[in-house]
Amino acid sequence: MPFTPTEQLNAVIKAIDAVNAEDPRKISINGTDKPYEAVYADRMTETMQRMYPDASELLRIAARAQHIRRWQIPRDTFPRNKAGYQKWRLGMRQLHAELVGGIMGDNGYSDDDIALVGTYLRKERLKREADSQALENVVDVVFLDYYWDDFVTKFADYDDDKLIDIVGKTLRKMSSHGHAAALALDLPPETARIVLAAVEREKDTLAAMAAREVG
Repeated sequence: MPFTPTEQLNAVIKAIDAVNAEDPRKISINGTDKPYEAVYADRMTETMQRMYPDASELLRIAARAQHIRRWQIPRDTFPRNKAGYQKWRLGMRQLHAELVGGIMGDNGYSDDDIALVGTYLRKERLKREADSQALENVVDVVFLDYYWDDFVTKFADYDDDKLIDIVGKTLRKMSSHGHAAALALDLPPETARIVLAAVEREKDTLAAMAAREVG
């Protein structure tokens, strides 16, 4: 049976979209400039619906809010090193959780529901909670599908070994369902080559992870 959103869910999605529409950064889609995070939210929802057509209401909210108001804390406000990156990522995740929690509260969601969406957005309970893992799978597939080429261009000094290592780390965050979705993407030949090389490099680790999956 097709998923039918509730009025409550529609109100939350509308509020998230209103926030992301304020993004001053733009991306060109079919010749039209659109707010960067609004486009990202659409891609998250579309990918979620394809990968998890029976996704829960809370998971749909988390997917839509994955990057809500991401421009508020620029990466450059933290040191350009691994520790600075990690601190920035933690701050972003907490911001996303707080913003969507406020929106959900305004629209009648319970404290328990708000807390659960917060755990998804903060990347808690990966490999242990199905919806948290599902969100991570969608995030990673969206990255490979839409943002990998920009990433490679930005870090043009990275050689194949470095890129394969990055994709390998991404694969280790995903479940077998995510791996299948990633491998089914219609990727450019050069991207597909890197992904397949990472799968080959990580094949023993990925097989062991799949054997430990529950459900």
